[in-house]
Amino acid sequence: MKVEALDKFWTDKSRYDVAEKRFYEGPLKVTDRSHNSPLVSEIAKAREHIQNSLEKIDGVTLDDGSKSELASRLAQLESETKELKSQVSSLNQLLSAVVKRLDSAEPKLNLTNGESKKPEAESKKTEDDDDDVDLFGSESEEEEEEAARIREERLAAYAAKKAKKVAIIAKSNIILDVKPWDDETDLKVMETEIRKITQDGLLWGASKFVPVAFGIQKLSISCVVEDDKVSIDWLTEEIEKLEDFVQSVDIAAFNKI
Repeated sequence: MKVEALDKFWTDKSRYDVAEKRFYEGPLKVTDRSHNSPLVSEIAKAREHIQNSLEKIDGVTLDDGSKSELASRLAQLESETKELKSQVSSLNQLLSAVVKRLDSAEPKLNLTNGESKKPEAESKKTEDDDDDVDLFGSESEEEEEEAARIREERLAAYAAKKAKKVAIIAKSNIILDVKPWDDETDLKVMETEIRKITQDGLLWGASKFVPVAFGIQKLSISCVVEDDKVSIDWLTEEIEKLEDFVQSVDIAAFNKI
């Protein structure tokens, strides 16, 4: 089989030569055709147009109308700058003149202030001398006693008014959830034992049995406490001391009254 393949290869050698020639000439033809394609010519035109526009922008080519308008604006700006410079120079001159006047007026002001202080001091001395001479001493003492009496009366009236005010007692409304150990715990006996907890400022309220799960119920009981007399921590600890009935105590609601 190998010998037959070799014989066939040499008999078709001319075909292989032609194929090899076309293989090497193919890229050259493609490149030659690409130079003559319309896309390449369009790209070249676009490049030339962009280059021309950039050269015009760099050279700032303007028509006659725009040139005249630009020249007029430049002339107007120059005239305005000249006017501003003249105004600034005149303001500087006025400022320097005012500063000179103030500098010359300062010594005069110091002299006048010194002269005016002397009569003030003399007037103070005369007033002090007049105060030393008390021509109506008895009347001033009577006025002081009257003022003291009025002040004492007002203080006494304020104290009486304050004592009549009822002091506001801060209270809280609390709902406690008391959980038993199991479903065999007698909740009524547990509630009776809880209500035996008494303290000044503690008032027990309504209660109800709330189902939890698996036939177990909990006791929801409300109470009102005075914040200054009864502590919430103390109340929960006292309930938890009933170990035969109570498993845990939770605060379900807490509202200030």
